Amino acid sequence: MDIYYIPLSAVIIAIIACLYASYSDIKRGIIPNKLTFPLIGLGLVLNLVYAILTGNLLFVISAVVITAVIFVLGYLFWKMGAWAGGDVKLFTALAALLAIYPPLFNYSILNYQMPVYGYYPFPFTLIINSILSMLPFLLIYVIYIAIKFKPHLLKELIAPVRNYKKNFLMTLVISSAAYITLFITPYIPFQNILISLILIFIFSLIINKLPLIVKSVLVAIITFIALYQNLLVTLTGIIILFIILILTEIIRALLTKVNKEALQDDYKIDDLKEGMIPAYSLYQMDDEVYYDDKGIFQKIRLALTSGDISIINAPKGKQLISILAAGLKKEDIELLKKLSHEDKIPETFKVKKGVPFAPSILIGLLISLFIGDLAIIFLNVLNWLLY
Repeated sequence: MDIYYIPLSAVIIAIIACLYASYSDIKRGIIPNKLTFPLIGLGLVLNLVYAILTGNLLFVISAVVITAVIFVLGYLFWKMGAWAGGDVKLFTALAALLAIYPPLFNYSILNYQMPVYGYYPFPFTLIINSILSMLPFLLIYVIYIAIKFKPHLLKELIAPVRNYKKNFLMTLVISSAAYITLFITPYIPFQNILISLILIFIFSLIINKLPLIVKSVLVAIITFIALYQNLLVTLTGIIILFIILILTEIIRALLTKVNKEALQDDYKIDDLKEGMIPAYSLYQMDDEVYYDDKGIFQKIRLALTSGDISIINAPKGKQLISILAAGLKKEDIELLKKLSHEDKIPETFKVKKGVPFAPSILIGLLISLFIGDLAIIFLNVLNWLLY
């Protein structure tokens, strides 16, 4: 028996499982246990067989440890309300099947070896790529919701495109900061991409704080010098950076205000059903009941601007309702009805629209297998632009 067929079989099983999970998640909003639990067992058995045939029993031990780590990580995401239970079990099943990067094939694009491997086990690459794949899927979903139900949100979403002048100036500021960094890098004892990124960030802040006329003149001079020294690389860098800034602004809008409005609806408390996902947590302190509707990014921004790090922590008081992806329970709904009748909360409650994550896991799996780790690719491109 050719042992190559074991990882190949695991890959085929993983793709078929993700196809079914995506169909089930879109159609019924769940990833069934009858799919994920057997896959976990099957994955560990395949790893055991592979370890025996290759004479490397550490392989199966590594697979068990990696699978356990992925489950714990997924559990933490579930506790934070980011993933549903089915998502955690699907990632765990895929980790059991593909704990180690499956050696399927290699190819090259412009002498660049593909797929690009991560510096960590394959399941972490899968998680990174799945999360990144969620952004375009979420963008399409939000655009659909906006067109059909909330057209005003489209203006919020395309605002970065309309404000292209501001983003273009910021592009020139950052590219000037990058040029200054490249100029002084040879004089720095320790040279690596992290130090370069920190320097670019610092110089960008300094240039951006200058008066508009001074900033404009300085940026124009540095850009002219950079274009004169290397026209093609400078133009390419400016265009790529401008596109990245626009996309970053769109993603920021997508993950904050637009996402909040498009993917949340007000329901009368009497119309709430089990499984609906709360849009915010509910707390009680003494006799006061209040909402915690600030996202983690908003809390971090407020903490940085105010200097009060405690803002990031959970609000004081007893948590009555959490934003866990498992959704509302029967006792949660009864509690909300009771609080509403006592006039401690309004008669309506915000609920998140469920966005299926399984299709993004499928896309992330395919990208991981045939292209590689998107985070590593991004860092390599950044390193190429800087050096």
